[in-house]
Amino acid sequence: MTDGPETPETQLPQVLILGTGIAGLMSALKFARKARVTLVCKADRTEGATRYAQGGIASVWSKFDSFEEHKRDTLVAGADLCREEIVDLCVREGPERVKELIDLGVEFTKATRVTNAPPPTDPTEVFDLHREGGHGQRRILHADDLTGWAIEKALLAQIEQHPQIQVLEHHIAIDLITEGKLFKRWRKPGRCLGAYLLDIRQKRVITCPADITLLATGGAGKVYLYTSNPDTATGDGIAMAHRAGAQVANLEFMQFHPTCLFHPGARTFLISEALRGEGAVLKTLSGNEFMKHHHPMGSLAPRDIVARAIDIEMKRSGDSHVLLDCTHLVAEDIRRKFPNIYETCLGYGIEITRQPIPVVPAAHYTCGGVWVDANAKTTIDSLYCVGEAACTGLHGANRLASNSLLEAIVFAHRAAHHALTSLQRNPTKMTWPDPLPQWNAGAAVEIEDRIDIAANWLEIRNLMWNYVGIVRSNQRLERAQRRIELLRSEVDTYYWRHLLTKDLVELRNLLTVADLIIQCATRRKESRGLHYTVDYPHVDDLQKRDTILE
Repeated sequence: MTDGPETPETQLPQVLILGTGIAGLMSALKFARKARVTLVCKADRTEGATRYAQGGIASVWSKFDSFEEHKRDTLVAGADLCREEIVDLCVREGPERVKELIDLGVEFTKATRVTNAPPPTDPTEVFDLHREGGHGQRRILHADDLTGWAIEKALLAQIEQHPQIQVLEHHIAIDLITEGKLFKRWRKPGRCLGAYLLDIRQKRVITCPADITLLATGGAGKVYLYTSNPDTATGDGIAMAHRAGAQVANLEFMQFHPTCLFHPGARTFLISEALRGEGAVLKTLSGNEFMKHHHPMGSLAPRDIVARAIDIEMKRSGDSHVLLDCTHLVAEDIRRKFPNIYETCLGYGIEITRQPIPVVPAAHYTCGGVWVDANAKTTIDSLYCVGEAACTGLHGANRLASNSLLEAIVFAHRAAHHALTSLQRNPTKMTWPDPLPQWNAGAAVEIEDRIDIAANWLEIRNLMWNYVGIVRSNQRLERAQRRIELLRSEVDTYYWRHLLTKDLVELRNLLTVADLIIQCATRRKESRGLHYTVDYPHVDDLQKRDTILE
């Protein structure tokens, strides 16, 4: 985005961004060049999925790589459901956006050089590049195995010194405010005018008007019992957008990461597939290298295939987990390249250069989400969505490893450019003539017993894991839908009778997203990518379309 002359502060657009992961932070920095930004997070500003991203960011960086190869790998992983024009723009715009990250202070790991060797003359040779499952080339820039945290720290440092950005921690968005909600006779949502926010600590609801609202709320992994996601991943943006009338799409495609650490003390620790890129192999507890029987790429097969293969092997053997073995690799290389994984596993009594790592699949990434165009614009005017909450079409039916951070920075740039340009062309959108209505709690009372929230939360996550997990069937989906409908009635009653808390807002959102996932999965009468059903075990080209819900 090119910088133009500054607008007087009183006329600057007001931008509301929900989420402080890579998508929210990059969007904030882009918007803040010509707008005042309110950046909202429901926990500490550092908390979210980005900080836990281990592997890295995929981008054509090496002279041995090409845009066409990255495109091809993405399209193959996406099982013929990617929007090819979106894949093309992400791949081609990626290197420039990665350079921006480097300029903002992200310190990617540099390639190891022979002592006293001259520095590389080719800038593409500066950084160490990983290869991950589904990639034909080494193209993953990383910061050891803590890439997300390196990005989060660098972007937050920029945010904290920016005068145009205000950060509200411990606030959770309840619902979007739209013209359609203000004028209930409208059949369409109209324009998005901001959101209602719950100040979690002060226990009060505030009205936050905005000329542009951007959802960067992350995914919905917490809808499943086992997940690699942090506690913040409750599908808030997806649920709010749907309730406001925006289209959502492809939520049947939940990516289960094949290798989460199986240990009673390690609730969500991810074992990066970059370890398999370096040569680690998957084995059964009896020592069989089973992946070679499931896919020509063996342990480097795409994630959906690996997760399903592990699920098959566990059901076949009755074992509770499988093993990821890197004991045949050079121990010093493992300790140097994967220091966080090495130290974390060691803390649980697993010396990974001498012992195989016990692993299980877990819900990891939401490939569907709020339906957006090439500029991250939703089907509601003035509402944008970036990152895991969005369905851009890049991932199709299965996300290629490390394309998610790439998608976030590319669409953060495009969203800010498009939104600000639109406001410059039509400045009447910058104002709303009357104050937005304040939140009305009615006759709601304080929650006295929180056990109902905890019980409903656990029931949703259990039924989604058992009936809408890695392998599905018509019968399982029907059972899940019936129970979700009963839970919806219970939770709706509870929601309207009680004063809001963070847990209650999240429970309502989890229930909404669970329902949307089931609806999408029920509509897809085939097995494609991440969606596998025993009743329709094959790909059906007549079903090669996006699952879009109004």
